[in-house]
Amino acid sequence: MDDTDRLEDTLSPALAPLVRGWQDHLRAERRLSSHTLDAYLRDLGQFLAFLNTHLGGFPDRADLATLEVRDFRAFLAERRNRGVSPTSLARNLSALRAFFSYLRKNNILQNDAIAAIRSPRRSKRLPRPLGEQAARQTLETAREHTSPSPRDWVAHRDVAVLTLLYGCGLRISEALDLDAQDWPTRDDMLRIRGKRDKERLVPILPVVRQAVEEYRTRCPFPLREGPLFRGVRGGRLNARNIQLLLARVRSALGLPPSATPHALRHSFATHLLTAGGDLRTIQELLGHVNLSTTQQYTDVDTAYLMDVYNHTHPGAKKN
Repeated sequence: MDDTDRLEDTLSPALAPLVRGWQDHLRAERRLSSHTLDAYLRDLGQFLAFLNTHLGGFPDRADLATLEVRDFRAFLAERRNRGVSPTSLARNLSALRAFFSYLRKNNILQNDAIAAIRSPRRSKRLPRPLGEQAARQTLETAREHTSPSPRDWVAHRDVAVLTLLYGCGLRISEALDLDAQDWPTRDDMLRIRGKRDKERLVPILPVVRQAVEEYRTRCPFPLREGPLFRGVRGGRLNARNIQLLLARVRSALGLPPSATPHALRHSFATHLLTAGGDLRTIQELLGHVNLSTTQQYTDVDTAYLMDVYNHTHPGAKKN
Protein backbone atom coordinates (compact mmCIF):
# COMPACT_ATOMS: atom_id res chain seq x y z
CA MET A 1 0.00 0.00 0.00
CA ASP A 2 1.29 3.44 -0.87
CA ASP A 3 2.54 5.62 1.99
CA THR A 4 0.04 8.34 1.13
CA ASP A 5 -3.00 6.13 1.60
CA ARG A 6 -5.27 7.28 4.37
CA LEU A 7 -5.10 5.51 7.74
CA GLU A 8 -8.86 5.10 7.74
CA ASP A 9 -8.62 2.79 4.74
CA THR A 10 -6.65 0.27 6.82
CA LEU A 11 -9.00 0.19 9.83
CA SER A 12 -11.69 -2.26 10.78
CA PRO A 13 -14.63 -0.85 12.80
CA ALA A 14 -13.22 -2.60 15.87
CA LEU A 15 -9.87 -0.77 15.66
CA ALA A 16 -11.05 2.70 14.69
CA PRO A 17 -11.84 3.81 18.29
CA LEU A 18 -8.46 2.51 19.51
CA VAL A 19 -6.53 4.45 16.89
CA ARG A 20 -8.51 7.63 17.54
CA GLY A 21 -7.86 7.28 21.26
CA TRP A 22 -4.14 6.83 20.62
CA GLN A 23 -4.13 9.85 18.33
CA ASP A 24 -5.79 11.97 21.03
CA HIS A 25 -3.26 10.66 23.56
CA LEU A 26 -0.29 11.62 21.36
CA ARG A 27 -1.70 15.07 20.72
CA ALA A 28 -3.02 16.00 24.18
CA GLU A 29 -0.82 14.10 26.63
CA ARG A 30 2.47 13.50 24.87
CA ARG A 31 2.12 16.79 22.98
CA LEU A 32 3.89 15.54 19.87
CA SER A 33 4.46 18.03 17.10
CA SER A 34 2.07 17.87 14.16
CA HIS A 35 4.93 16.56 12.00
CA THR A 36 5.73 13.68 14.38
CA LEU A 37 2.06 12.92 14.92
CA ASP A 38 1.46 12.66 11.17
CA ALA A 39 4.51 10.42 10.83
CA TYR A 40 3.36 8.08 13.63
CA LEU A 41 -0.14 7.79 12.17
CA ARG A 42 1.32 7.11 8.74
CA ASP A 43 3.61 4.44 10.22
CA LEU A 44 0.69 2.73 11.93
CA GLY A 45 -1.31 2.89 8.72
CA GLN A 46 1.49 1.15 6.86
CA PHE A 47 1.62 -1.57 9.50
CA LEU A 48 -2.14 -2.18 9.45
CA ALA A 49 -2.13 -2.22 5.66
CA PHE A 50 0.63 -4.83 5.78
CA LEU A 51 -1.40 -6.93 8.23
CA ASN A 52 -4.39 -6.74 5.91
CA THR A 53 -2.34 -8.61 3.31
CA HIS A 54 -0.29 -10.64 5.76
CA LEU A 55 -3.33 -11.98 7.64
CA GLY A 56 -5.71 -12.05 4.72
CA GLY A 57 -8.12 -9.41 6.05
CA PHE A 58 -8.48 -6.32 8.22
CA PRO A 59 -6.95 -7.04 11.65
CA ASP A 60 -9.08 -6.78 14.80
CA ARG A 61 -8.21 -6.63 18.51
CA ALA A 62 -7.67 -10.36 18.76
CA ASP A 63 -5.26 -10.26 15.83
CA LEU A 64 -3.20 -7.49 17.44
CA ALA A 65 -3.06 -9.37 20.74
CA THR A 66 -1.81 -12.59 19.12
CA LEU A 67 0.81 -11.18 16.75
CA GLU A 68 4.15 -12.93 17.08
CA VAL A 69 7.74 -11.76 16.75
CA ARG A 70 7.88 -13.13 13.23
CA ASP A 71 4.91 -10.97 12.21
CA PHE A 72 6.64 -7.78 13.27
CA ARG A 73 9.87 -8.90 11.62
CA ALA A 74 7.98 -9.67 8.43
CA PHE A 75 6.65 -6.10 8.39
CA LEU A 76 10.12 -4.62 8.83
CA ALA A 77 11.50 -6.95 6.15
CA GLU A 78 8.77 -5.86 3.75
CA ARG A 79 9.58 -2.21 4.41
CA ARG A 80 13.31 -2.89 3.97
CA ASN A 81 12.63 -4.59 0.62
CA ARG A 82 10.91 -1.40 -0.50
CA GLY A 83 14.15 0.49 0.05
CA VAL A 84 13.17 2.15 3.33
CA SER A 85 16.22 3.45 5.20
CA PRO A 86 17.28 2.14 8.64
CA THR A 87 16.34 5.53 10.14
CA SER A 88 12.79 5.28 8.80
CA LEU A 89 12.55 1.65 9.89
CA ALA A 90 13.55 2.69 13.40
CA ARG A 91 10.80 5.31 13.39
CA ASN A 92 8.29 2.70 12.10
CA LEU A 93 9.17 0.51 15.06
CA SER A 94 9.05 3.42 17.50
CA ALA A 95 5.52 4.26 16.36
CA LEU A 96 4.38 0.66 16.80
CA ARG A 97 5.93 0.46 20.25
CA ALA A 98 4.14 3.66 21.23
CA PHE A 99 0.83 2.27 19.95
CA PHE A 100 1.11 -1.08 21.74
CA SER A 101 2.33 0.65 24.90
CA TYR A 102 -0.77 2.82 24.84
CA LEU A 103 -2.99 -0.25 24.43
CA ARG A 104 -1.28 -2.03 27.34
CA LYS A 105 -1.34 0.93 29.74
CA ASN A 106 -5.03 1.46 29.07
CA ASN A 107 -5.84 -2.24 29.64
CA ILE A 108 -7.12 -2.64 26.09
CA LEU A 109 -4.86 -5.48 25.05
CA GLN A 110 -1.31 -6.68 25.63
CA ASN A 111 1.26 -8.02 23.22
CA ASP A 112 4.84 -8.41 24.46
CA ALA A 113 6.23 -9.72 21.18
CA ILE A 114 7.18 -6.27 19.96
CA ALA A 115 9.53 -5.85 22.93
CA ALA A 116 11.73 -8.57 21.43
CA ILE A 117 12.29 -6.62 18.21
CA ARG A 118 15.55 -4.69 18.09
CA SER A 119 15.74 -1.36 16.36
CA PRO A 120 17.62 -1.40 13.04
CA ARG A 121 21.21 -0.25 13.38
CA ARG A 122 21.54 3.23 11.99
CA SER A 123 24.75 4.66 10.64
CA LYS A 124 25.80 7.92 12.20
CA ARG A 125 24.81 10.76 9.90
CA LEU A 126 26.12 14.20 10.66
CA PRO A 127 24.00 17.30 10.15
CA ARG A 128 24.64 18.99 6.82
CA PRO A 129 24.71 22.75 7.35
CA LEU A 130 25.17 25.44 4.74
CA GLY A 131 28.36 27.47 4.63
CA GLU A 132 28.12 31.03 5.93
CA GLN A 133 28.13 32.52 2.43
CA ALA A 134 25.54 30.02 1.19
CA ALA A 135 23.29 30.80 4.17
CA ARG A 136 23.46 34.52 3.41
CA GLN A 137 22.82 33.93 -0.27
CA THR A 138 19.83 31.75 0.59
CA LEU A 139 18.18 34.57 2.50
CA GLU A 140 19.00 37.11 -0.20
CA THR A 141 17.78 34.90 -3.02
CA ALA A 142 14.60 33.86 -1.22
CA ARG A 143 13.09 37.33 -1.64
CA GLU A 144 13.48 37.05 -5.42
CA HIS A 145 11.82 33.63 -5.65
CA THR A 146 8.76 33.94 -3.42
CA SER A 147 6.35 35.89 -5.64
CA PRO A 148 6.14 37.77 -8.94
CA SER A 149 6.66 41.10 -7.15
CA PRO A 150 9.59 41.52 -4.73
CA ARG A 151 7.45 43.98 -2.76
CA ASP A 152 4.64 41.50 -2.21
CA TRP A 153 3.91 40.73 1.48
CA VAL A 154 4.41 37.01 0.80
CA ALA A 155 8.06 37.66 -0.04
CA HIS A 156 8.57 39.46 3.27
CA ARG A 157 6.78 36.65 5.10
CA ASP A 158 8.97 33.91 3.63
CA VAL A 159 12.17 35.86 4.23
CA ALA A 160 11.06 36.42 7.83
CA VAL A 161 10.52 32.68 8.34
CA LEU A 162 13.91 31.74 6.87
CA THR A 163 15.64 34.45 8.89
CA LEU A 164 14.05 33.04 12.05
CA LEU A 165 15.29 29.54 11.22
CA TYR A 166 18.86 30.69 10.66
CA GLY A 167 19.00 33.59 13.13
CA CYS A 168 17.36 31.77 16.05
CA GLY A 169 18.01 28.11 15.22
CA LEU A 170 14.33 27.19 15.13
CA ARG A 171 12.74 24.08 13.73
CA ILE A 172 10.32 24.87 10.90
CA SER A 173 7.42 23.61 13.06
CA GLU A 174 8.47 25.90 15.91
CA ALA A 175 8.50 28.96 13.66
CA LEU A 176 5.16 28.20 12.03
CA ASP A 177 3.51 27.32 15.35
CA LEU A 178 4.16 30.84 16.66
CA ASP A 179 1.05 32.92 17.29
CA ALA A 180 0.88 36.66 16.83
CA GLN A 181 0.88 37.28 20.59
CA ASP A 182 4.07 35.21 20.96
CA TRP A 183 6.12 37.81 19.12
CA PRO A 184 7.62 40.28 21.66
CA THR A 185 7.37 43.88 20.48
CA ARG A 186 9.77 45.22 23.11
CA ASP A 187 11.67 42.34 24.70
CA ASP A 188 14.64 40.89 22.81
CA MET A 189 13.92 37.30 23.87
CA LEU A 190 11.52 34.95 22.08
CA ARG A 191 9.81 32.15 24.00
CA ILE A 192 9.68 28.94 21.96
CA ARG A 193 7.62 25.86 22.71
CA GLY A 194 9.61 22.93 21.33
CA LYS A 195 9.36 19.17 21.35
CA ARG A 196 7.34 17.60 24.17
CA ASP A 197 6.08 21.07 25.09
CA LYS A 198 9.50 22.11 26.43
CA GLU A 199 9.97 25.88 26.51
CA ARG A 200 13.16 27.81 25.89
CA LEU A 201 14.20 31.42 25.35
CA VAL A 202 16.20 32.50 22.31
CA PRO A 203 17.59 35.99 21.67
CA ILE A 204 16.17 38.00 18.79
CA LEU A 205 18.97 39.42 16.65
CA PRO A 206 18.34 42.85 15.07
CA VAL A 207 18.30 41.30 11.58
CA VAL A 208 15.63 38.83 12.71
CA ARG A 209 13.47 41.52 14.29
CA GLN A 210 13.76 43.67 11.19
CA ALA A 211 12.70 40.82 8.90
CA VAL A 212 9.68 39.89 11.05
CA GLU A 213 8.62 43.50 11.58
CA GLU A 214 8.76 44.17 7.83
CA TYR A 215 6.46 41.21 7.28
CA ARG A 216 4.09 42.26 10.08
CA THR A 217 3.83 45.74 8.62
CA ARG A 218 2.91 44.45 5.16
CA CYS A 219 0.73 41.48 6.11
CA PRO A 220 -2.87 42.21 4.98
CA PHE A 221 -4.34 40.21 7.86
CA PRO A 222 -4.62 41.55 11.43
CA LEU A 223 -1.90 40.04 13.60
CA ARG A 224 -3.32 40.72 17.04
CA GLU A 225 -4.10 37.03 17.61
CA GLY A 226 -4.02 33.75 15.71
CA PRO A 227 -1.05 32.54 13.64
CA LEU A 228 1.91 34.87 13.27
CA PHE A 229 2.75 33.56 9.80
CA ARG A 230 -0.29 33.45 7.50
CA GLY A 231 -1.02 31.71 4.25
CA VAL A 232 -2.51 33.68 1.38
CA ARG A 233 -6.02 32.92 2.68
CA GLY A 234 -5.23 33.98 6.23
CA GLY A 235 -4.77 30.56 7.83
CA ARG A 236 -1.59 29.24 9.42
CA LEU A 237 1.25 28.95 6.93
CA ASN A 238 2.02 25.38 5.85
CA ALA A 239 5.61 24.13 6.02
CA ARG A 240 5.28 22.89 2.45
CA ASN A 241 5.35 26.49 1.22
CA ILE A 242 8.76 27.05 2.78
CA GLN A 243 10.07 23.69 1.54
CA LEU A 244 9.06 24.55 -2.03
CA LEU A 245 10.67 27.97 -1.70
CA LEU A 246 13.97 26.37 -0.61
CA ALA A 247 13.76 24.02 -3.58
CA ARG A 248 13.62 27.03 -5.92
CA VAL A 249 16.47 28.72 -4.06
CA ARG A 250 18.55 25.53 -4.26
CA SER A 251 18.05 25.42 -8.00
CA ALA A 252 18.95 29.09 -8.41
CA LEU A 253 22.14 28.84 -6.32
CA GLY A 254 23.18 25.31 -7.30
CA LEU A 255 23.00 24.09 -3.71
CA PRO A 256 22.79 20.38 -2.80
CA PRO A 257 19.50 18.65 -1.88
CA SER A 258 20.52 18.87 1.77
CA ALA A 259 19.83 22.64 1.68
CA THR A 260 16.45 22.33 3.40
CA PRO A 261 14.72 24.51 6.01
CA HIS A 262 16.20 22.28 8.72
CA ALA A 263 19.68 22.86 7.29
CA LEU A 264 19.33 26.50 8.37
CA ARG A 265 18.96 25.31 11.97
CA HIS A 266 22.08 23.15 11.53
CA SER A 267 23.86 26.17 10.06
CA PHE A 268 22.89 28.28 13.09
CA ALA A 269 24.50 25.76 15.46
CA THR A 270 27.58 25.09 13.34
CA HIS A 271 28.36 28.75 12.71
CA LEU A 272 27.95 29.55 16.41
CA LEU A 273 30.37 26.77 17.30
CA THR A 274 32.84 27.90 14.66
CA ALA A 275 32.75 31.40 16.13
CA GLY A 276 33.62 30.04 19.58
CA GLY A 277 30.17 29.37 21.01
CA ASP A 278 29.87 27.22 24.12
CA LEU A 279 28.29 23.78 23.66
CA ARG A 280 26.04 24.15 26.71
CA THR A 281 24.74 27.48 25.47
CA ILE A 282 24.10 26.08 22.00
CA GLN A 283 22.30 23.14 23.61
CA GLU A 284 19.95 25.53 25.40
CA LEU A 285 19.37 27.62 22.28
CA LEU A 286 18.50 24.53 20.23
CA GLY A 287 16.34 23.00 22.95
CA HIS A 288 18.22 19.70 23.00
CA VAL A 289 17.47 17.52 26.02
CA ASN A 290 20.83 15.73 25.88
CA LEU A 291 24.21 17.35 25.38
CA SER A 292 25.23 14.37 23.24
CA THR A 293 22.77 15.56 20.59
CA THR A 294 24.50 18.92 20.48
CA GLN A 295 27.98 17.38 20.50
CA GLN A 296 27.46 16.08 16.97
CA TYR A 297 28.12 19.63 15.83
CA THR A 298 31.72 19.38 17.04
CA ASP A 299 32.30 16.80 14.29
CA VAL A 300 30.53 19.06 11.79
CA ASP A 301 32.60 22.01 12.97
CA THR A 302 35.85 20.13 12.35
CA ALA A 303 34.74 19.10 8.87
CA TYR A 304 33.61 22.65 8.15
CA LEU A 305 36.94 24.15 9.23
CA MET A 306 38.88 21.65 7.16
CA ASP A 307 36.77 22.50 4.13
CA VAL A 308 37.50 26.20 4.62
CA TYR A 309 41.20 25.41 5.05
CA ASN A 310 41.34 23.31 1.89
CA HIS A 311 39.68 26.03 -0.16
CA THR A 312 41.50 29.07 1.20
CA HIS A 313 44.95 28.21 2.56
CA PRO A 314 47.66 28.85 -0.08
CA GLY A 315 49.53 25.70 0.92
CA ALA A 316 46.41 23.57 0.39
CA LYS A 317 45.66 24.87 -3.09
CA LYS A 318 46.78 22.81 -6.05
CA ASN A 319 49.05 24.43 -8.62
